[in-house]
Amino acid sequence: IKDYTPGAKEILIKDKITCYNGFDPTAKSLHIGNLIPILGLQRLQNFGHTPIIIIGGGTGMIGDPSGRSDERNLLSKEKLQENLLGIRKQLELFLDFENKKNPAQIIDNSEWLSKINLIEFLREIGKFFNINSMLNKDSVQNRISREDGISFTEFSYQLLQAYDYLYLYEHYNCNFQMGGSDQWGNILSGIELIRKKNPSQKHKAHGITYPLLTTANGEKFGKSIEGAITIDSNETIPYKLYQYFFNTSDKDVLNYIRIFTNISVGEFTELEIEASKNASSRNAQKYLAEEITKLVHGEKGLEDAKRQTQGLNFGDWEILVDSDYEDLYRNSNTTANINKKLLQKGIDINKLTVDYYICKSIGESKRLIQQGGISINGIKINDEEK
Repeated sequence: IKDYTPGAKEILIKDKITCYNGFDPTAKSLHIGNLIPILGLQRLQNFGHTPIIIIGGGTGMIGDPSGRSDERNLLSKEKLQENLLGIRKQLELFLDFENKKNPAQIIDNSEWLSKINLIEFLREIGKFFNINSMLNKDSVQNRISREDGISFTEFSYQLLQAYDYLYLYEHYNCNFQMGGSDQWGNILSGIELIRKKNPSQKHKAHGITYPLLTTANGEKFGKSIEGAITIDSNETIPYKLYQYFFNTSDKDVLNYIRIFTNISVGEFTELEIEASKNASSRNAQKYLAEEITKLVHGEKGLEDAKRQTQGLNFGDWEILVDSDYEDLYRNSNTTANINKKLLQKGIDINKLTVDYYICKSIGESKRLIQQGGISINGIKINDEEK
């Protein structure tokens, strides 16, 4: 946890709370950065608290300026609905919606935002917001300082998010909002609105934030060279998710294990000691990769990822099955279809690499072969005339 309102810690310990976290449906799949709030809600539910997930069918049509340097492209209603359904299905993998004591709930905020009357909203909600404080928000200041500025559409987002919290507080007895540290200002706006609308209940609404993760190199967590690592196996196969976490740096791995797994204190201490004595074993990275792959894709996904890792990374191609090739082909950035007759007839390796854009020239192909840089089915080619 990075920030929390005064008294929040004590209430979490002695009472049962209802806490919400919002997700705007800007894509049809959540990415691994979203696992932080999802696991936060999951842990709260495990301790008897009630989690609410707000899917921003309403706010998603506006766009949150937090953490952005440019204006979002507004999505169509049809695309938003498609994304909503995809995210809802994914969240059901992590939270218990059938629990009779404290079931998780998924709510679309368009349920109330779509019914707002503009004049009434400005009179009943807008009057509680001070333009000076709204302009001083970091997310707004960062945009105002740029040539493109910020539209009124995105500027008004903080009012709608605050109204979400008020609505949930009044209709769902929700008294905690959770979010990334870039949402702290928006969370405080919601708490302030609740207090102004309910002056006799000044200290009943709270907020907590978690730090936004970056790698030790300062890169945004959850991104690869190819783009975001999602939790949809059709977009990011289990092997790719496994490899992302297996390649975590020594500086980051123990912190990620704390955040993403439910490791016991004893197990963590053992990993920490081993990592300090023998970092090259990469057992901490292996533990992290296995736990997260299993969490997201189940035992079958982990089994596939480990088999594909053994086949691709260690040259044990004979253990791969047909579905492995299909997965890897589907998730590769650069692929090419080679005519089977051409292969049966035989083709010079240098011609193959140039014709299918692996190398720019025959000379480059020969140099790569001499350096051991070209393999077929895991076997390095050492004969440039083959």
